[in-house]
Amino acid sequence: MRAFSLADGATELLLIRHAEAVPDPDAAPVEASYRDLPLSARGRKQARALAARLARSTIATVYASPLRRAAETAAAIANATDRAIAYDDRLREVEIGGLDRPMHPASFGAHLDRIAALAVQHGGWSQIPGSESSASIRARMREAIDAIAVEHPGQRIAIVSHAGTINAYIADVIGLESDFFFPAEATSISVVRYRDGNALALALNDVAHLHGTRNLRTEL
Repeated sequence: MRAFSLADGATELLLIRHAEAVPDPDAAPVEASYRDLPLSARGRKQARALAARLARSTIATVYASPLRRAAETAAAIANATDRAIAYDDRLREVEIGGLDRPMHPASFGAHLDRIAALAVQHGGWSQIPGSESSASIRARMREAIDAIAVEHPGQRIAIVSHAGTINAYIADVIGLESDFFFPAEATSISVVRYRDGNALALALNDVAHLHGTRNLRTEL
């Protein structure tokens, strides 16, 4: 483990799923796809709870997917830690067929539940026409995170991404074939340490910052 200590030059990567962005079913219709949605009211509270927790950590900088829900979550962290945000398109969510069209708010939750059920059943999104391949997801995430880690030896970095991409990256690190193997909760933190081209998974789906805070956790 000493080889993966920050003191000896390893990089600690906090892989953070964005806060909740699914609107309330009775929200006003929006002309946007899920890719474009802002955080919901509960999502904004989750992001603040996450940011308050990370303000007590030594975060060197923040990286984020440019999709709006990730960018808004990253902004909360950046404000709390007084750090800059660097956006990297390689950290965007898995390209899933059918999510790039506008939907009524009441439809988002059910549609995402169906996609999640398929991902759990099949270990990924191959059953959904028009979805990104496993090889593509893993390659771009590995490329992005390797570049970030190499740039920040001995530092702790916050990376705000998405459930699908975080799943696929960690699956790659620990040698799983499935691209989706755990239900990453909104604002969950999964921890990987990286040194000299090697990555070690240390923690998965940590939402301690939401515990004891009424109505901030989602039902899994």
